Amino acid sequence: MALLDKHRIIEKNATLLLVGSLFVVSIGGIVEITPLFYLENTIEKVEGMRPYSPLELAGRNIYVREGCYVCHSQMIRPFRDEVERYGHYSLAAESMYDHPFQWGSKRTGPDLARVGGRYSNEWHVQHLIEPRSVVPESVMPSYAFLKDKDLDIRNFQTHLVANQRVGVPYTEEMVENAVADIKAQADPNADTSGVEARYPKAQLGDFDGNPNRLTEMDALVAYLQMLGTLVDFSTYDAPQNLR
Repeated sequence: MALLDKHRIIEKNATLLLVGSLFVVSIGGIVEITPLFYLENTIEKVEGMRPYSPLELAGRNIYVREGCYVCHSQMIRPFRDEVERYGHYSLAAESMYDHPFQWGSKRTGPDLARVGGRYSNEWHVQHLIEPRSVVPESVMPSYAFLKDKDLDIRNFQTHLVANQRVGVPYTEEMVENAVADIKAQADPNADTSGVEARYPKAQLGDFDGNPNRLTEMDALVAYLQMLGTLVDFSTYDAPQNLR
């Protein structure tokens, strides 16, 4: 009863209650913040992860510009129903080069974290041009204009530099070859050895069905085709990556 009486004293005194609350919150803050000063990285590195290729980055920019994240998430939660439908749950490392990240929480459309390689380039192009021609119940608007809009790659190096400044490990070689890599990745007849060396597992070739023109459709499909393809989950050791 004596302890309860002392508690009532604190509750009735606004100053004591404020000081006590600040003290408790400060302890919690110190416990959470202090480790960040000696941890180099709070995200476990996972084999296979790399920065976006310039063409994929251009596609991601279009994805964000068109607001695709409003209806599509890119975060598979570790629940049985989601894993059975979409695949392995998302890893923090898969979003480490996203600025901003595309996790999302609303799914008017399906999650896209593992969409890469599930459908052909032709399917994606048709789906973006006329969604209901391949998914009758879809409420997605048409993005047919992307196929008629040339991809602006002038000074695209600046996009890599901007990401470089927020921690994405683009090398100077990657920055210098940005425009050339965009053209090579979308050209089925180009020498892609440089792209493959700098960006392992990058999808190569014509994406929009017209190899004579580089369009925003090429970039967006290239981006969609790489989502979820970089980590080899057949060799991923989940227990080893737990702290």
